[in-house]
Amino acid sequence: METGKKVDVGGTVLNVYTEGRGNVTIVFLAGGGVTCPMLEYKPIYRRMSDKYRIAVIEKAGYGFSGEMKTPRTIENLVSESREALMKAGIEPPYVLAAHSYSGFETVYWANTYPDEVKAVLSIDMGIPDYAVLQGKEISEDKREKLLEKNHKLLKTIAKNGLIAKLLKNKTENVSGLLTSDELTEEEKKIYRQLFYKNLANREYVEESRLMTSNAAKAAGTGALKCPSCFYISNMKGMCKSKTWRQAGLDYAEKCGAEVHLSDKGHMMYGFISDEMSETFMKFLETKGIT
Repeated sequence: METGKKVDVGGTVLNVYTEGRGNVTIVFLAGGGVTCPMLEYKPIYRRMSDKYRIAVIEKAGYGFSGEMKTPRTIENLVSESREALMKAGIEPPYVLAAHSYSGFETVYWANTYPDEVKAVLSIDMGIPDYAVLQGKEISEDKREKLLEKNHKLLKTIAKNGLIAKLLKNKTENVSGLLTSDELTEEEKKIYRQLFYKNLANREYVEESRLMTSNAAKAAGTGALKCPSCFYISNMKGMCKSKTWRQAGLDYAEKCGAEVHLSDKGHMMYGFISDEMSETFMKFLETKGIT
């Protein structure tokens, strides 16, 4: 199985998977703790690679990449992703397809380097304003305790014992990829291996610890200024004053983004991949991005 090109970045090795062809590259950026991005987002990108070149960046600690050697600040995350693409021979312009946590990286990237980014496709991406609000509503001490509790649970699940089996459909199969036909049997085997290998990685912990800071830096660049297409789920967030969906709708309005709502959860790409890929391609075509 082709797993991607390994490039030296930031003192470690990052994996960049590519397929398809085209003048514009759609770059898939992973949500926090997604243990194998090149397989996780296959349901969408395999449907788009006939018309577009696809690139999936696996950050340090993710997929087939090595361990982090630099702090997980938004500056480092974006810098390393940009360098990984260039070293893999993939030059801009890009369309950034962002899931969850990588929404912060995407906003920072698109607004800091506007000449590189033609458009943004939001796969229920994290909204910087919402994460900043969450940081105000939940004390640092409480967030640290929640983080430690969650990491302890992840380390238990990573042992692949009874707890892992009981929580299977909320952990390794939360996106439904292990019970669908989106992946081959070989890919499913590798997906499971990498899930348990990477699940409790320290990179995920540090990204979570720096979430408010990273989101604030992204928010500080302003709203997205490039064409954007948002899929927004009904996921339950941690803020009391605003729902996840409302935060997404408010931000999309500020950006002038096209909006699509889904009740298929945060990993919607595993369940409505036909709809999402068709919507994204139609959006890009209407914007003349081909």
